[in-house]
Amino acid sequence: MAKSANQKLKLLYILKILTEKTDENHCMSAQEIIAELSAYDISAERKSIYDDMERLIYFGYDIVYVKARSGGGYYLAGREFELPELKLLVDAVQSSRFITQKKSRELISKIEKLAGPYEGKQLQRQVFVAGRVKTENESIYYNVDRIHKAIQDNVPITFTYLAWNVKKELVPRREGKKYHVSPWALTWQDENYYLIAYDDEDERIKHFRVDKMSRIMELAKESRKGMEAFKEFDVAEYTNKTFGMFGGEQEIVSLRFPEDMIGIVLDRFGKDIDIRKMSDGIVSVRIKAAVSGQFYGWLTGLGKRVCILGPEHVRNNYIDFMKQIMENYHEFT
Repeated sequence: MAKSANQKLKLLYILKILTEKTDENHCMSAQEIIAELSAYDISAERKSIYDDMERLIYFGYDIVYVKARSGGGYYLAGREFELPELKLLVDAVQSSRFITQKKSRELISKIEKLAGPYEGKQLQRQVFVAGRVKTENESIYYNVDRIHKAIQDNVPITFTYLAWNVKKELVPRREGKKYHVSPWALTWQDENYYLIAYDDEDERIKHFRVDKMSRIMELAKESRKGMEAFKEFDVAEYTNKTFGMFGGEQEIVSLRFPEDMIGIVLDRFGKDIDIRKMSDGIVSVRIKAAVSGQFYGWLTGLGKRVCILGPEHVRNNYIDFMKQIMENYHEFT
């Protein structure tokens, strides 16, 4: 009897069957494995299955044999990821704003295959998150790949940068004029991907939302600029100082607030800040921040218990900031 073309792939199909249909609570007997192999047009006998299992175990696969009168057999014990790790990956994919709903479903489906056939159902129950805002730009994955390639090739890029209009459409900024930048790093901040680059025209470091970049092109005949600016550049420090990825002049700012609020500042600026006790329950801190409207908005969100001690011009600008907001409400008073 002639053997099928799949016969040489017998070991691989056995591994596929164990991966897709077994776990520690669901074993397969040699006879059941033989029946599964027949669906792939592969013939086998009990003794050959025993030999195949020994080869796979010798190669390094964690295959366990459970001896029992009923329900015994083989199962694949060791997997690349444990179920709690896969749940973390699934939740990260589902909660990430820069991954579209369609791509989220595709990625989660692939992650489920890394689990056992029955544990995969637990991942499906894990992924539902209501009301999560997602990007609509399907090209972000290709954008990230193109940016990484440009960094690797040490070349600048051009792109069109988009913004929302009142019709809920993404339209080009600067009337479609292309940006010309040298890409140096990608960072994930506030659930969005950002490119950190050296703007060749303005000769300074800038950042751009990757999902709002369009028509990215490598400039293969040019070399990246900004090497001096990025020699001692710290991505984490930059993102912490630049609130919500809105720029501003960096300043050393002193704040006063109750001691029970110190965690909020540490979460934002890290542990490398100067903290001093002023009186019982009150502390002052010195932080380096990008002072802008976004910074003042963050301070306002902390309420009346926080006060700017200095510099004086930053404190005065904050007062003006709040006065300008109040002017919007004069007609209602």
